[in-house]
Amino acid sequence: MTTISPTNTAAPELLANEGKGRRRFKIGAGQQLKGGPFTYIALVVVGLGSILPLYWTLVAASHDQQRVLDTPPPLIPGGRLWSNLQAAWEQANLGKAIVNSVIVAGCITVATLFFCTLAGYAFAKMRFRGRGVLMTAVIATLTIPPQLSVVPLFMLMSDIGWGGKLESVIFPTLVGAFGVFFMRQYLLEALPYELIEAAKVDGASNIRIVWNVVLPAARPAMMVLGMLTFVQAWNDFFWPFLALNQENPTIQVALGQLSASYTPDQSIVMAGALISTLPLLVVFVVFGKQIVGGIMAGAVKG
Repeated sequence: MTTISPTNTAAPELLANEGKGRRRFKIGAGQQLKGGPFTYIALVVVGLGSILPLYWTLVAASHDQQRVLDTPPPLIPGGRLWSNLQAAWEQANLGKAIVNSVIVAGCITVATLFFCTLAGYAFAKMRFRGRGVLMTAVIATLTIPPQLSVVPLFMLMSDIGWGGKLESVIFPTLVGAFGVFFMRQYLLEALPYELIEAAKVDGASNIRIVWNVVLPAARPAMMVLGMLTFVQAWNDFFWPFLALNQENPTIQVALGQLSASYTPDQSIVMAGALISTLPLLVVFVVFGKQIVGGIMAGAVKG
């Protein structure tokens, strides 16, 4: 005898309603989320908070020291900006310092991108004995404080005759563990093995694979790493202050000379800080579109 169970008519309706709810929150490819009022308020607050330090630097650099130290401080730019910029330029030899910083930051950035991309590709896609141990050793170097290597590094630079020269600042930082780890993690997902194997089947050498396959795939991460490396090298003060002298400084060492007196003129110091910030703004304006485009290209999965 066959028993016929009653039909559950509510189940199809629940499934249909559930499907409609899911479709309601589903966003198609290429569509953009719409921001509400809170989103715009948050963006305005963050934007103003980011611009405020630069604006205060401009205001302080355009007044004399007495006006900067007044209570309440000035809120609008004054009329001494050009004279303070000239004074800072002459007192700290900022012209030579900027050229030195461009050389140092440019060389470090190019070398970091080249070596870290090659090392990241090797750790991510090449199979060799001891790969995991070597990668662990590279990551372990991030836990070592840089202050521990100052004395032996200073002695080494002096022994080879690089004391006070830009080479002593450039060569110790040509490659970094963070850059190697960053590129390795990116290439693990962005560069499939099938693409490398296809290039090998076509007869491509390792150099051609790196040039035609690895570098185009790594471009988004390289743009981000290059921006971070350039800013870090430009703002570095500790090691250049120890390795270089006052006749051959970088921009941060030169700014330290402005504030080294017993009673430094804060308006002159701010004028020097404003000069040191302008090259970074120019770099971001020129390469900002490529950097953002590289980030978005790396974020698209398809």
